[in-house]
Amino acid sequence: MHIRLIAVGDRQPSWVDEAVDIYIGRYPREWKFRLDSIATARRGKSDKSNNAREAEGEQILNKLGSNEQVVLLDERGKQMTSRKLAKRLSDWQSDGRDLCFIIGGPDGVSSACRERADSTWSLSDLTLPHGLARVLFAEQLYRAWSLQSGHPYHRE
Repeated sequence: MHIRLIAVGDRQPSWVDEAVDIYIGRYPREWKFRLDSIATARRGKSDKSNNAREAEGEQILNKLGSNEQVVLLDERGKQMTSRKLAKRLSDWQSDGRDLCFIIGGPDGVSSACRERADSTWSLSDLTLPHGLARVLFAEQLYRAWSLQSGHPYHRE
């Protein structure tokens, strides 16, 4: 199974890229994990339209395969403990389809992206900067794998 993350925002601070790379380097090889970044659409200071969100949504949808299982990372999604995430990851893996996670832009994702998602996962009730959301996602995915495989990374 292939797992990937599509994230809006192509310019992250170096600490974000370094932290994400650390966890990606720990992922099992069979995941063939890939991070696809999409440039943030231009927004004017007083632009209240949905144009940027819709443009980013089109780019996201164009990158999705028709048979991919899609999980949207969004504050309106379901929160999970690390153990529940490990169980959910097992369910996703047993589905047989490739798995794609999405982190939207500063204004979230388009309604078309929301409709395309098979499920929605909230990392936290807190509002997180996009870079930190990437790091938290990468770490929690690794933690879920460690719980599945009996690796001693997770401690209770």
